[in-house]
Amino acid sequence: MNPEAAPREKTGIPRNPGRHELGLSAKLLFPDRDIVERFYVPIIYTACRTCYSEMAPEEIFRKAVDGEFDQAKMQKLINGVIESGHGSTIEHIVFTFAISGVSRTLSHQLVRHRAGVAFDQQSQRYVKFKDAATMLPGTIAEADPGLRGKFEDQVEGSLDLYDELVKAGIPGEDARFVFPNATRTNLVMTANLRALIHMSGLRLCTMAQWEIRRLFQLIRHEIFQVSPFLGTFLAPKCVPLGYCDEMGNRDGHCPIRPHKDRVLDAWAEKAKAARAAGRELPVA
Repeated sequence: MNPEAAPREKTGIPRNPGRHELGLSAKLLFPDRDIVERFYVPIIYTACRTCYSEMAPEEIFRKAVDGEFDQAKMQKLINGVIESGHGSTIEHIVFTFAISGVSRTLSHQLVRHRAGVAFDQQSQRYVKFKDAATMLPGTIAEADPGLRGKFEDQVEGSLDLYDELVKAGIPGEDARFVFPNATRTNLVMTANLRALIHMSGLRLCTMAQWEIRRLFQLIRHEIFQVSPFLGTFLAPKCVPLGYCDEMGNRDGHCPIRPHKDRVLDAWAEKAKAARAAGRELPVA
């Protein structure tokens, strides 16, 4: 083992990706705190109220911006509507992030998200990488020095070959074929709040891959900087559900919420006891 690294205790709980300085970054480009505070809650509130009010949307919005509605009451309505699953009301506001230093492994996962999100990514076809950077997973960084050395040699060899191919006149779009998944890349991502909540629900889960989990920890931090209220909606999916539905957590090693199997077992026991007492539990 790496003598500089403390031996890792065996556990089923995934390691927090924040324990390593991964060199990736997520910065909120738009909106700033002033725009969020002045307009974002009023926009969502207007969408919510319009569904149940005879008042014109522009009038609801004007009153919300001018402070004629109580802020706490607006947030209470928004919270209730989001919890009810009426997600269209939060599709009206968007957040744009500058994401840099992430691996191609991460970007391949990230761009699988479709609805309500847009991406533009650094091109390996048109950008000539003179000093391509790569990601080193923590498990490899802490592995046997010989094994880590083989990984580093492989990655460095790929980058050296890329440079050699480009200098020999091979088009960058062909030379890039030697790049490993560890190669870092940059993106711009814009997502509406509904998409961001959905993505966070999946990617903040302890079952998510460590790098993308860290990215969404940073994204959540950025949202909290401009709106603690809206930031609270970015959480692992088990938090709003009240239970975990991940197949990989049936042993309950992640303690955030009980697995749904345990919840159903507990309900079955409760229903059995109720029937034995001569009554039936209500079914929704």
